[in-house]
Amino acid sequence: MDGAQQTRKSTGNHAEGVAARYLMSRGVNILERNVFSRGGEIDLIGFDEETLVFFEVRFRGGGSLAGAAESITPTKQKRLIRAASFYLHKHGLWNASSRIDVVAIAPGKSTKYRIQWIKNAIQA
Repeated sequence: MDGAQQTRKSTGNHAEGVAARYLMSRGVNILERNVFSRGGEIDLIGFDEETLVFFEVRFRGGGSLAGAAESITPTKQKRLIRAASFYLHKHGLWNASSRIDVVAIAPGKSTKYRIQWIKNAIQA
């Protein structure tokens, strides 16, 4: 892994940690992080009350032209839907109430981070 990939990976891991702490402070029970499957990667999986939620975490620095949430392309959306479907199938959870949310993180002005939790952001 070259230096740029390593920096991107460590930034992603840090953002996922920030997102997990934020979500837990709002009552989400985080079950898993960085789940890989044939469908793709899911950053975080947890329960928001009775709903199983697949979280896509996006971080954008202050100089980015597009916001974190806007950076999710249609191709990425399809991968997330496929990965969530694979997870549900693998664990026999087809009847479970589930959704895909986005946690968008950017540097804040008055706080360290500006975090936006978009529930049901990606529809299957």
